[in-house]
Amino acid sequence: MNNYDKNLAKIDAKTTLVGLLATPIGHSVSPQMHNVGYTISGLNYAYLAFEVGPEKLKETVEGMKTMGVAGFNVSMPNKIDVIQYLDELDDTAKFSRASNTVVNKNGKLVGYNTDGLGYVKNLEEHGVELNGKKVTLVGSGGAATPIAIQLVQSGIKEISIFARNDKFFSKAEENAAYINNEMKHFGVKANVFPLEDKEAFRKEIAESAILANATSLGMKPLDELSIVDDTEDVLRKDLVVTDVVYNPRKTKLLKQAEAAGAKAINGLGMVLWQGALAYKLFTGEDMPIAEVKESVFGTEI
Repeated sequence: MNNYDKNLAKIDAKTTLVGLLATPIGHSVSPQMHNVGYTISGLNYAYLAFEVGPEKLKETVEGMKTMGVAGFNVSMPNKIDVIQYLDELDDTAKFSRASNTVVNKNGKLVGYNTDGLGYVKNLEEHGVELNGKKVTLVGSGGAATPIAIQLVQSGIKEISIFARNDKFFSKAEENAAYINNEMKHFGVKANVFPLEDKEAFRKEIAESAILANATSLGMKPLDELSIVDDTEDVLRKDLVVTDVVYNPRKTKLLKQAEAAGAKAINGLGMVLWQGALAYKLFTGEDMPIAEVKESVFGTEI
């Protein structure tokens, strides 16, 4: 029996509600992670998951505000769309133009983004050095954008962003322009390429220390796919390969990376650390990270 099972939290009339708005949502470990933390810390909070997509997002956000919840997390595909329904944005959400954490401050919804810092913290936990490195990042959406912004602030020298040649590519161009213009004081060069350009993909990865997948490719039901399916030979022993996906725990990309001898890091650590930051924003208390990590993730991180 886990320690938190010995004294299960009880829901009563004074319980404070926190939620998660996403779709698909069945794979999420956030409810378990937060509720374990609340129980260990003796906090009268409850974290519930709600299956919500863009078509119902506005009404749901308004409902959460009306009910007076402490706040809520936002995951795919809502992280960018939710911005328009919030009252204020913290700099973390403003710079990344996406929010994964919303706090209800006396009836005012304030958006934050803990994804980028959670991603970087996960790399640090795995001993990955960022200073002076080049990164190839695949993606330009609600997870990729804050990751790119935080990487720029974490000492990298260059980032090459790849996105599909559709609406996501224009977002990738926006992200690169923002880094090159609004964040130029960090001295980081940002490049952008269509993911369909395999020659550029090979070249940029060959020059990079880190390859990061920040798309849903590899997550169920897309678990048979990988961003390197047509270019698997780009993987090498001195490359660090990361994935924001954590279900499955080992995506096809990470299996390919391990087969090539590369260092493979899944998205569980990012989930833990971004969740710990959100936990603090919701409750004002530090998440008992060591206990939550052991109870929820075991040795998987």
